[in-house]
Amino acid sequence: QQPAVNSRKPEKASIILVVEDNIDMRDYLRQHLAEAGYQVLEAANGQEGYETAVAQIPDLVISDVMMPKMDGYALCNRLKTDDKTSHIPVILLTAKVERDDKLEGLETGADAYLTKPFDARELQTRVKNLIALRSKLREKFRRRMILQPGEIEIDSIDAAFLEKAVAIVEKNLQAESFSVENLARQIGMSRMQLHRKLRALTDQSASHFICAIRVQRAAELIKKDAATITEIAYMVGFNSHPYFSKCFQEHFGMTPTEYKKQNG
Repeated sequence: QQPAVNSRKPEKASIILVVEDNIDMRDYLRQHLAEAGYQVLEAANGQEGYETAVAQIPDLVISDVMMPKMDGYALCNRLKTDDKTSHIPVILLTAKVERDDKLEGLETGADAYLTKPFDARELQTRVKNLIALRSKLREKFRRRMILQPGEIEIDSIDAAFLEKAVAIVEKNLQAESFSVENLARQIGMSRMQLHRKLRALTDQSASHFICAIRVQRAAELIKKDAATITEIAYMVGFNSHPYFSKCFQEHFGMTPTEYKKQNG
């Protein structure tokens, strides 16, 4: 076995799901990924892997191709077409080297393909690069705000998910009692699934996502001079003016009054 690559552990360990029916290979993957600072979940076949991915929403999935119950291609396809898991990068592992096999993997939405045998350095580099790419995508979301998902270059299923989430929040904009639980229920996910999905796509918690939509809509109303700042706060679901000002300042770096002066 190749020695593991020394890596500085991330501040918050990314969660990687390893789906592999061969115990020795699964142990090899777990050992080297854990040594690189990742939290590792395991599944012994594609069906178990899919169920674990939906339940835990990992940051990345590494899956063998040839497995019982559900192979890696089918697993990848299910993950990429389920809005709970469509954002998760997938690395497929296989002993096959034929071009058609690689194309099949890529056509199911796989983000990378590793041919056995591979060493720890190659594996860790692929993992690190895919997680870094996802981080850059989150930064793009954050910079452009989460409120124009159609303008952001992402997979259509993730854009549709965000559009749906934004629409649900906007429909309930004036309801101060509208909560993360309400959003999760209406979008068809558990609170944890919603939180991890939004965190992966926008680098925001579900509660911050809702708050961001509220204050962004408030900013639009302030620009239009649609009402007083206090009235606008009520219009977007804030019954406490100090709390509205706090959330607005956290989002825009200035108070609503300062924002009005700059954009009036």
